[in-house]
Amino acid sequence: PSPSTYSTGRKDRDNTCQSSPGLTVDPLKLKALSIGLFKELKILLIKVDSAGRQTFNISEVEGKTVPLSEININNTAAEVIRACKGAKVNGKFKESYLLPTLSVKPNNAMKTCIPRDKLNPPTPSIYLESKRDAFSPVLLQFCTDPKNAVTVIRGLAGSLRLNLGLFSTKSLVEANAEHAVEVRTQVQQPADENWNLNGSTQTWLCESSRSHTTIAKYAQYQASSFQESLQEEKESEDEEEENEEQTKTPDPSASDQKAGKIIKFGTNIDLSDPKRWKPQLQELLKLPAFMRVESGNNMLSLVGHTILGMNSVQLYMKVPGSRTPGHQENNNFCSVNINIGPGDCEWFAVHEHYWKDINRFCEKHRVDYLTGSWWPVLEDLYSANIPVYRFIQRPGDLVWINAGTVHWVQAVGWCNNIAWNVGPINAYQYQLALERFEWNEVKKVKSIVPMIHVTWNVARTIKITDQDTFKMIKHCLMQSMKHIQILRNQLVAAGKKICYQSRVKDEPAYYCNECDVEVFDMLFVTSENSSKKTYVVHCEDCARAKSQSLSGVVVLEQYRIEELMRTYDTFSLVSLTS
Repeated sequence: PSPSTYSTGRKDRDNTCQSSPGLTVDPLKLKALSIGLFKELKILLIKVDSAGRQTFNISEVEGKTVPLSEININNTAAEVIRACKGAKVNGKFKESYLLPTLSVKPNNAMKTCIPRDKLNPPTPSIYLESKRDAFSPVLLQFCTDPKNAVTVIRGLAGSLRLNLGLFSTKSLVEANAEHAVEVRTQVQQPADENWNLNGSTQTWLCESSRSHTTIAKYAQYQASSFQESLQEEKESEDEEEENEEQTKTPDPSASDQKAGKIIKFGTNIDLSDPKRWKPQLQELLKLPAFMRVESGNNMLSLVGHTILGMNSVQLYMKVPGSRTPGHQENNNFCSVNINIGPGDCEWFAVHEHYWKDINRFCEKHRVDYLTGSWWPVLEDLYSANIPVYRFIQRPGDLVWINAGTVHWVQAVGWCNNIAWNVGPINAYQYQLALERFEWNEVKKVKSIVPMIHVTWNVARTIKITDQDTFKMIKHCLMQSMKHIQILRNQLVAAGKKICYQSRVKDEPAYYCNECDVEVFDMLFVTSENSSKKTYVVHCEDCARAKSQSLSGVVVLEQYRIEELMRTYDTFSLVSLTS
């Protein structure tokens, strides 16, 4: 109503309010009605300086408090924070970042007995007819399908006209002869066998010792190994009648793969430096986006720093029998491997579903699944009803290892390989990466990929269109906020000062100096050497192990809680049509 329609308190006016002709309303009742209709949301604004400008942050929002146990991804960040402030949490908050009900793993709960002749399933092998086929979205869909443990893309290098000669031993020596090479000294044996040191029984432990050399010196060894094999073959031919058909290259199975011979495998050769390896790295830009070392839809491109061999290229130089022992990739990420040639490689692969069974075999043979060196005895796997993919990777073939696939590789001939990891942003990859992140913490093994740091970066920069992926990421963000706020509450209640120190560009993620767990946002810092000003980051547990009261420990906060709240609230599912 306008000011003229209600009482001014003067006696010459009716004490009424007219909203329409003939309707008289008691103003006191109208006031009460207004109170019922309008709700007030109280917000406390705190003035802060940001880049020389004054701005305001939302510090406190009043509203209904939802119990912490009922909080889910449909709640706002403010509701999550209020629930944390209202909750009584004794000790460390230890909820998982994963929610079992969101799992997208293939349903293999019902284990059926697989006939023996089906335990070597055919390996999905794609033959590209044109360059256009390589860039088809169907290829990405097939490779990342959770049902497909491994995919071989035959002749990809030829289809894309990749110049693999840039990665040949000759080219590598010409480019960087003195570049470092890690060498693994191994005992050569058939690919489907793994004997103990005295040759009395087959075992899972895969023995090797480590040393270092240069590309030039390993190239010399690789070449001399080839020449020795040629000589051995020639001598054996002299003793026999001349065969009518002779192969142009020596047959390693006939001479070099005799059990017991000591061989050297050149591994983990770092090709990350864009100045030293510019032609090689540029050539790989010809690959489809989802296979490239760096791309917009790759979680590993959002780490913010180089993880050698994961979001950078590594090279392997091999002689026949060189072994890459059994493993899942770091944090269960996908991997890309291209055989440069000239020889072949033999691969073995098992779907992620069976990794716990293989872990039990490792425990039985007293070798650590995550950090040890092991080579599965095939008969053990078959007897446990575990299907194994087995295939040959020829020069120019690309092997795509899907998320979580267990695999091991042996060189058949003399060859070089290049490899790296990729993290396609899909629900299956994200779930497996986060599962391994949490399992690593249980086993006290460092997660090379800082998954909480990466998750927040994904939320800030990537538009998610898949509902399952969105729900998992949103849940992880929510759990991260809960961890931070509850820890914050406990520190403040104990009278511990928290100092804000914002992150700078390209600042890496942090890990605890003692236990290697990722430390996100709340850093517990000590000065190890006052004269050199050496500062060391710890997690809360390890900091309290040094001092229960955190005496001598500075607590740094790298993000304002309001900043994380904004990221959480603005992270939403994007429609494919938008």
